[in-house]
Amino acid sequence: MVYVKSEKIIDLEGDPRSPISNGCLCPKGAATFQLVTGSHRVHQVLYRRPHAADWEQIPLEQALDMVAERIKKARDTHWEHVTGEGQETRRTMAMAHLGGATLDNEENYLIKKLFTSLGIVQIENQARI
Repeated sequence: MVYVKSEKIIDLEGDPRSPISNGCLCPKGAATFQLVTGSHRVHQVLYRRPHAADWEQIPLEQALDMVAERIKKARDTHWEHVTGEGQETRRTMAMAHLGGATLDNEENYLIKKLFTSLGIVQIENQARI
């Protein structure tokens, strides 16, 4: 249960009606408040150029464009229409995704849909490992 005041999260609690947890939070749930509200949280995009020693701030739009360009280049460069035996594949084996334990089911579902639409077949999440 998330409590919000003036558009800011002020507290997180487990659902006391849950027959499984009886309102207790798991370590991941208990740490979520700090993850979202912590003063150490970075609020801008940081980028370190190849061979550079320092990080620089860049606009979010620039960072998203850089990621999209790199994904498209890797996908197009390594696109596999058919196997050596002529079997149709329409995939890339140049990329994979391993989701972390902090991702919930909805996030993993959306990631799976996105990467599958890009032709990426090596998709896994830590929750299943």
